[in-house]
Amino acid sequence: MNKRTIILIILDLLLILFSFWLATQLKNVSFKIYFINYLSGFIIFTTIWILASIINNKYNYSSYSLRHLSKNILISNLTALSVVTMLIFLTRNDYYSRFIVFATIAIVSLAELFIYNLWGLLKKTEVIPDDVLGKVERSLRRAKPVPVVSEEPIDPTRVKMVQKAILTEFSRDVYCFLEQNTNLFSEKTLIVSTTTRFNITNQPNNTYKTIINLKRVNDIRRINKFFEAVNEKIPVNGVFLCMAETQEERKARILRKFPPVLNYIYYFFDFILKRVFPKFPITKDIYFLLTRGENRVISRAELLGRLISCGFNIIEEQEIDHMQYVVAQKIRKPYFDMEPTYGPLIKLRRIGKGGKIIKVYKLRTMHPYSEYLQEYIYRKHDLQEGGKFKNDFRISTLGRFMRKLWIDELPMILNFLKGDLKIVGVRPLSKHYFSLYTKELQERRIKYKPGLIPPLYVDNPKTLEEIMESEIKYLNAYDKHPFFTDVKYFFVAVYNIIFKKYRSS
Repeated sequence: MNKRTIILIILDLLLILFSFWLATQLKNVSFKIYFINYLSGFIIFTTIWILASIINNKYNYSSYSLRHLSKNILISNLTALSVVTMLIFLTRNDYYSRFIVFATIAIVSLAELFIYNLWGLLKKTEVIPDDVLGKVERSLRRAKPVPVVSEEPIDPTRVKMVQKAILTEFSRDVYCFLEQNTNLFSEKTLIVSTTTRFNITNQPNNTYKTIINLKRVNDIRRINKFFEAVNEKIPVNGVFLCMAETQEERKARILRKFPPVLNYIYYFFDFILKRVFPKFPITKDIYFLLTRGENRVISRAELLGRLISCGFNIIEEQEIDHMQYVVAQKIRKPYFDMEPTYGPLIKLRRIGKGGKIIKVYKLRTMHPYSEYLQEYIYRKHDLQEGGKFKNDFRISTLGRFMRKLWIDELPMILNFLKGDLKIVGVRPLSKHYFSLYTKELQERRIKYKPGLIPPLYVDNPKTLEEIMESEIKYLNAYDKHPFFTDVKYFFVAVYNIIFKKYRSS
């Protein structure tokens, strides 16, 4: 038994004690009296609990995945429950409150599962590296869409065959979109309707310059692997066209399909199974077991972000017949080192005191893969006050609600407890936004620890220049009276946030 196991056992004992106290509160009895009277039984119970935990490797978290850990927790706790139940039955002693015993076991089991899953999320949280994103932006700036021009004589027979095949399955609007944006009739164009990358990689040669897949991306289990296979099959500047039912189109379809009231009930359960379950380690396995990864929900932002992460530049997109059609151009190889950012908790690389990179915790408010879309959004949408994007479709509906109520920033308290941030201070900035500041202010602001509450909630600046002026004003005051300045800014910011509805976005 190593030091880590001993620490986990002590933490488990404290959790049991807390659960016992909570059970007495639920029963509305005195914790002190019950604990004194139950002391011998409590010692026996904790001994059984710890032994069952050790036997079932509950404390050996380094050797197992999160799913195995959850399984070990459940098996271990059920073992302890079985032994305790048997002892209660054999002794036939009515002195012990069965409610207290079983409530304690239930509470501590739920708490352990929650804590271990939270630990798993923290451990597996995706860090969004600015250096990789910078490469994405530079690649997109260099990329220039290549006009779709046929390079060889068109075979009339092939034209009729392709026209008939497409118009049999799709509308004329879809056909026109394909004809306008691809070399539809070229011998170097591969037209497929598939959900497996085998049908891409198994093609006999690499002479294709265009690949068109007329099967929904929603039904592809490993989407990135499929896009990577397409990337490998076509040359740089080659074209890839795909289609998907976006999250918004899916919701509209469900609401149209069922009668009022029932449609929203169906959509609620569809939302839980198809959007919530894939986000958590335990429920993710349930999701794939029930759906096999088919008919998944995918947002427009995720679709475009996945394409960009897999080496493509978005040339054209259009919604036709309740489907999103996207034309992408290969500009480089995929970023194989990036993992899907599906989890609800993310870590953002930010510049801290001394120029040190700190990882700031936040709850995800954007759709997965949105981090790849900044350059695309910049090209397509205007900027509003404060440098924010107008009509930013990357932000989810829940994300807008979380931002409005500040829920997304609650995990930053962990950074405060770790000592990376203080209560009031300049904003922790990414490398990209840090580079927009003047050299003088860059050198000055890294001398201070960033804060949870930035000066902008006091001055309400609108432009980048006004934001810098606001920070300089705060730093000047802080240099003279550190404690008094932070106290003053704290109360003024809280007043402005509550009564004047100041927001960062």
